Amino acid sequence: GCGVMRQKILQNGGLSAHTGWAFGLGLERLAMILFQVPDIRLFWSKDPRFSDQFKGFGSSGQRSLTFAPFSKYPGCYKDVAFWHPDGLHDNDVSEIVRSVVGDVAEEVKLLSEFQHPKTLRRSKCFRVSYRSMERTLTNEEVDAMQSELCAKLVETLGVELR
Repeated sequence: GCGVMRQKILQNGGLSAHTGWAFGLGLERLAMILFQVPDIRLFWSKDPRFSDQFKGFGSSGQRSLTFAPFSKYPGCYKDVAFWHPDGLHDNDVSEIVRSVVGDVAEEVKLLSEFQHPKTLRRSKCFRVSYRSMERTLTNEEVDAMQSELCAKLVETLGVELR
C-alpha cells in the first residue's frame, strides 16, 4: 500500500516541517518484470516446475533468465519397454518420441535397464510424460500417441517390444 506518513513519525525524526509519503513495491512485482512471470501467485506455489527454473541463478554467473511457462493441465505417463540391438543410445529414443508426439512429450526418462542372464539380450524401459499446454489430454489421445510411438520405435530402431 501507500499513503501519507503520520506526522508524529516525522516529528520523532526531527522532520516536523516536512510531509512524508510511504509506499512500497514488492520484490515479486520486480521479479515478474525481470523474468517475465505472468502471474504473481506462482511465487508462492510449491510447484518445482516453477522454482527449479531459478536454482543457481546469479551464483552460476548467469545474467539473464526468462521464465518458461509450463502446463497447468494434468500429465499422463506411459512406459515402453523393449529389447534392443547393441549401440542403441537413449537420445535415439528421445528423438523418436519428439518426432512422433512433439511438445506434448514433456519428459522422456530411462526407468530401467536389464540384461537377460542366459540370452544376454538387453532391455530398456522408458517413461514418456505426456502433457498439453492447451488442455487436458484424453486417455484415447494418449493411447493413440503411444501406439504410434511404439510402431515408430520398432520400425526405426529395430527394437522388440516387451
